[in-house]
Amino acid sequence: MSNLKIAVAQVSSIKGDIGENIKTHLLAIEKASQIGVSYIVFPELSLTGYEPELAAKLAFSTDDSRLKPLIDSAMENNIKIGVGAPLKSDGLPKIGLIIISQLGTVDTYEKIHLHSGEEAFFNRGTTHNCITIENTKIANAICADTNNPNHALTCSELGASVYIAGVLITEGGYNSDTAVMAAYANKYNMLVAMANHNQPTGNRAPIGKSAIWSNTGLLACASKNQNSLVVAEKLDDNWSGQVVEI
Repeated sequence: MSNLKIAVAQVSSIKGDIGENIKTHLLAIEKASQIGVSYIVFPELSLTGYEPELAAKLAFSTDDSRLKPLIDSAMENNIKIGVGAPLKSDGLPKIGLIIISQLGTVDTYEKIHLHSGEEAFFNRGTTHNCITIENTKIANAICADTNNPNHALTCSELGASVYIAGVLITEGGYNSDTAVMAAYANKYNMLVAMANHNQPTGNRAPIGKSAIWSNTGLLACASKNQNSLVVAEKLDDNWSGQVVEI
């Protein structure tokens, strides 16, 4: 059996341009597949950009035809992918992670904990989401989920040994937010990974620096602006990390 590799993709998103954003995603997916990654996760709302005022108009369902290039890529490249997008819901949309398997099946996770102000545009999710790859349980999170200690605690209690989040983090919040993630890795003995945008989106200026931590500390961190994969590899229950340019 090959070593388990997971990755977070640090990419930028063009406002509302789902077609162009999918092209960026496909490049990252193909690169990840080439180096043997089993699961790749993208930043929060990566398919649309972080554009709350456009979310209702652009929201996805699990059978959305716009997902076909991503489904095809997951199947062709034998890789599970998690992409950020607004999800259709009763009333306001939800901030979602669309999880596409190597078999072409589509699942979703809906962000449970919203940032202040997001409730004007989005509803909250209610259910945690874990996937299992090679006997490793991976919990999914989105941005502000990581700031609520109960979210990581619940995921640990569910048996997750990996906690992975698509986020949007600016320079002002980076040190405090990543300190929390590093603390989760140590406290719960889990790998923690986050995928951040690296260019302005909405009215925010994310800082990039996507990263992965284990209980021993920081394993790998991308630069501010480069489109990159931050990759963790598991060998004999130990994790190592590297950054791969896209």
